[in-house]
Amino acid sequence: MSLKRLESVNVDGKTALVRVDFNVPRNEAGDITDMTRVEAALPTLRALREAGATVKLLAHYGRPDGKPDPALSLRFLVPHLQRLLGEPVGFGSDDGAAVVLLENTRFEAGETKGDTALAKSWADMGDVFIADAFSASHRAHASVSGIADYLPAYAGLSMERELDHIGRALDNPKQPVMAIVGGAKVSTKIGVLEHLVTKLDILVIGGGMANTFLLAMGHPVGKSLAEPDFVDTANRIMAAATRAGCELVLPLDVVVAKDFRAHAESRVSDVESVAADEMILDAGPATVDHIMDKMERARTLIWNGPLGAFEMTPFDTSTVEAAKYAAKLTAKGELVSVAGGGDTVAALSLAGVAEDFTFVSTAGGAFLEWMEGKPLPGVEILKT
Repeated sequence: MSLKRLESVNVDGKTALVRVDFNVPRNEAGDITDMTRVEAALPTLRALREAGATVKLLAHYGRPDGKPDPALSLRFLVPHLQRLLGEPVGFGSDDGAAVVLLENTRFEAGETKGDTALAKSWADMGDVFIADAFSASHRAHASVSGIADYLPAYAGLSMERELDHIGRALDNPKQPVMAIVGGAKVSTKIGVLEHLVTKLDILVIGGGMANTFLLAMGHPVGKSLAEPDFVDTANRIMAAATRAGCELVLPLDVVVAKDFRAHAESRVSDVESVAADEMILDAGPATVDHIMDKMERARTLIWNGPLGAFEMTPFDTSTVEAAKYAAKLTAKGELVSVAGGGDTVAALSLAGVAEDFTFVSTAGGAFLEWMEGKPLPGVEILKT
């Protein structure tokens, strides 16, 4: 992807407005439980400061609904940023520091509406706009894409890394290309599936959404999570895959239980033999072996969503085993593996392989919309 990159702009003596993602998780005591998003911004911030720029940071936190909410103020991040950057960090209207964190962008009613006057008021604070929040790039918000109407815009280093990796996975991949798409419902990923069957060689469908496809094929699913209203959609996607020459991989066998709980008594069943009082909670061993065989054939893997109810033992087995095998092939240089989405990151972390994939994106909605082939407003402003 051809981007306007941070490395190509002279920021010495200039003020850089930087859109970052600081929407970090916190516990009831207010402590940050995962600093990944803050740490992801540090290379860009350090590069700007070393190049002589003053930095003003734009970020959102929570859903304050367009009005100030003290509980959702970004002030709590200031000491963390000071520690990580090793210099003073101002807050809000404090212009005395070389790095200033502005207040939660969503305190402004026009932020989520893409208000042009708001975007210009922010643009008036700086000389150049640096977009460094891929996870927010699917939103046409004032601070995400609107500022680029008034200032030259460039990709920050975190944004570059995200776009370079995911671009190589689907836009210019090593072939054959394979994707694993899991999750609970077909209805939430129709666009993803319809787009991917036109781009991929192999598409594995797992998780609860696979049950709707099994239902469409005439297999019993018992008490399993499924969407009978989307059987026609499943049939349409299967037909589209056939036309496009995309091999669709669905469960050959499944792990079933009568209770939805950890350590519930379970058994492996073929897809024709699920009882009326049973629910499908994971893919079976034959399915995992089949997926691994397909991985060996592939050269690029895109992963979004688990293969089963991975939060509960023993229904995490297929996700963990498949993830470990993908990591093994990646380590051997035989596979480029790119994963994204909150549940996916959690599943790969559970398997202990999140660091072993070629790239793991923490973005949720933006990663999904990229998989759908949709233009992302916060990325479109960066294209040359």
